Amino acid sequence: MRRDIPPLAEVRRITEKKRDAWWTVLLVDPVATPLVRFTAMRTRVTPNQITWGAFILGLGSAACFAFGDWKWLALGAVIYHFSFIFDCMDGKLARLTGQGSVFGAWLDFVFDRIRVMVCGVALMWGQYDRTGDTFYIWLALAVVALDTLRYINSLEIFKIRHTMRKQIKARMRAARRAQNEAELAFMEDLLRDNPSADIEQDLQRAAGEAVGYVQQPSDGTVGAEADAEAAPKPKAQVIDLHQEFRQKFPAYLRVRSFLLRHRIRAHLVSGIEFQMGVFMIGPLFDAVMPVTIVSGALLLVFELAIIYKLLLSTRDFTRTIDSFEEQKVVTAA
Repeated sequence: MRRDIPPLAEVRRITEKKRDAWWTVLLVDPVATPLVRFTAMRTRVTPNQITWGAFILGLGSAACFAFGDWKWLALGAVIYHFSFIFDCMDGKLARLTGQGSVFGAWLDFVFDRIRVMVCGVALMWGQYDRTGDTFYIWLALAVVALDTLRYINSLEIFKIRHTMRKQIKARMRAARRAQNEAELAFMEDLLRDNPSADIEQDLQRAAGEAVGYVQQPSDGTVGAEADAEAAPKPKAQVIDLHQEFRQKFPAYLRVRSFLLRHRIRAHLVSGIEFQMGVFMIGPLFDAVMPVTIVSGALLLVFELAIIYKLLLSTRDFTRTIDSFEEQKVVTAA
C-alpha cells in the first residue's frame, strides 16, 4: 500500500478541475475521486488500464442496448454510467500519480469517440428492431454526427482563440520593447482564476491583479538597496476579448459567476450531458427517441451560442489590433 497518497481533500484539489460539466461535478466526481485515491493507494493500476476498462464497459453497454427491451436498456444505461466514471478516473489518476502520457491522452480521445459511435448505433438499432420505425436509423446518424461536430467545433474554436491571443501577445511584446509597456493579462484568465469573486469587482480590479515587473538597478546593488531603488510595478494592460458579449448579455456574468463558484462551467449542455441524455436518461425511462431529440437540440443551441460568442470575440480582437496601430501612429507623431 502506497503511503505517499495525500488525504481525500488534497486529492480532490489535485485531481478535480476548477470548472467542469455539471453532470461530472454532481454525479461523477463524488464517486470517481475517492475511487481514484483508493486505486492509487492499494493497486498498481495505470491510467491506460482504466481507459481500457472504460472502453470495455462501453462496449458492454452497447451490447445491452442492441437487445432493445427496456430491462436491457436500463442495464445498458447503468453500465454506461460506470464506463463514464472510469473514463473520468483515468485522467484523475494520471494527475495524482504523475503517470500521464501523450499516448494515454490520444487513447482516451479515440476510445471516447468509438464508444459513442458504437453505443449510438447499437441503441438505435435495438429500437428499430423493436419498433420497425426507420426514424431510429436517422437518429443513429444524428448522434454520431453531433458528437463529431461538437469535437470539431471545440478544436477549431480553441485554435482560433489561441491564434488571436498569440497575435495580441506578439503586438504587445513589440510595443513593450519600444515603449517599456506593462505586462499583459487576459480578462477571461483573471475571471477563471478567481471564480468566487464578483464579476463587477473583477472588472474594477483586474488591471491591478496581474503580476508586473521590477526593474533591476543598473549599478548592481542588491538586497535592501535594490528593493528601495526598484521601479514601481506597472499596472497590467488587460485585454478583454469578450467585452462585446458581456455588454450584450450582462445577466450572463452573474450566472457564470454563480456556476463557477460551484465548479460548474456555463456551457450547461456539452457533449457529456448529451451523452448522458441519449445513453442514460432515454434508456432508463424507455424514451429514447424524444430524449435524444431534446438532447441533440439543446446541444446545438449551446454550440451555436459558443459560435456567436466567438464571432463577438473576433470583433473585440479586431478592435484590439486596431488600437495597437492607432497607438503606433500617435507615438510616431
